Amino acid sequence: MEEMLKGIAEKIALAVELIAALLIAYGALEAVIRLLVRPRVQPNVQFARRRDVFLRFGVWMLLGLEFELAADIVRSAISPSWTAIGQLGAIAVIRTFLNYFLEKDIKELAEPQRTAEES
Repeated sequence: MEEMLKGIAEKIALAVELIAALLIAYGALEAVIRLLVRPRVQPNVQFARRRDVFLRFGVWMLLGLEFELAADIVRSAISPSWTAIGQLGAIAVIRTFLNYFLEKDIKELAEPQRTAEES
């Protein structure tokens, strides 16, 4: 029974990691397309477009990292040894820090855009 649960949890973790990879890949593809398809605009508007591309890509990366963290949590629930749990814990801490700083950057970049839209 325990082996069956471990197998199911491993498949769930793998599926969640696949979803994370697809989300990040989609965001990267969207960012590349939006950067390559450039209408003729003034330089200051071009900077705003790049900032918008970064913000949208950052949101996709945040979502992907959250899914990766979820996969780590599922794996840690079935982890067979303290060493594996420690490794997964370290990965989870690193991903949490990445999420925190990426989210902070996105908020800082989105704030001027939000105030400009409200004006």
